[in-house]
Amino acid sequence: MSPILGVLLAGGQSRRMGGGDKNLRDLNGQSILNRVIESAEKQVDHLIINANGAPERFLEYKLPVVEDSVGGHQGPLAGILTGLEWASNYRPDVEWVMSFATDAPFFPEDLVEQLMSAIENDQADIACATSKGRSHPVFALWPVRLKDDLHHALTVEEIRKIDRWTSRYHLVEVEFQAEPFDPFFNINRPEDLEKARLFIGTDSES
Repeated sequence: MSPILGVLLAGGQSRRMGGGDKNLRDLNGQSILNRVIESAEKQVDHLIINANGAPERFLEYKLPVVEDSVGGHQGPLAGILTGLEWASNYRPDVEWVMSFATDAPFFPEDLVEQLMSAIENDQADIACATSKGRSHPVFALWPVRLKDDLHHALTVEEIRKIDRWTSRYHLVEVEFQAEPFDPFFNINRPEDLEKARLFIGTDSES
């Protein structure tokens, strides 16, 4: 199997957290992003951070910081496209890109393995995670070969919704258990950060 590139989507504007980079908020002694990186780097061969603005704010993580390859803050699809294009340009041996939300620090340790297995079993184009019957399209595995299609969808067709674009392809969804809590719980508000701090205690006890 070819190497997999992980793209950490850190381009959101975090309005509900009062602005700034919510993934840099403290979560029981480490940043949310640090916890995401620790889990993601075990599952992929290379990692990049997709973020706009000053890259220096992520300097301590010692990862390439790549801004959207298309302008206009066009959402997660732009970050996914950036990962596909970066892989094509700098890691031509990579055929798959795994996207991770950087505000959801509890995703499963076998996430990439399960998604790849589903793609192989179903001969699918794309695989994404689900829990509690809800799709999480930002946690998905994407083939680099679709980069030109996605670029056209974003720049010519002005498509912004992930599911509108993925409906054109064979997408397989993989359900993950949501006990003792949803592993795709994301931190949008200050109260979510408090919940996440409690979840860490629950996680260590399980």
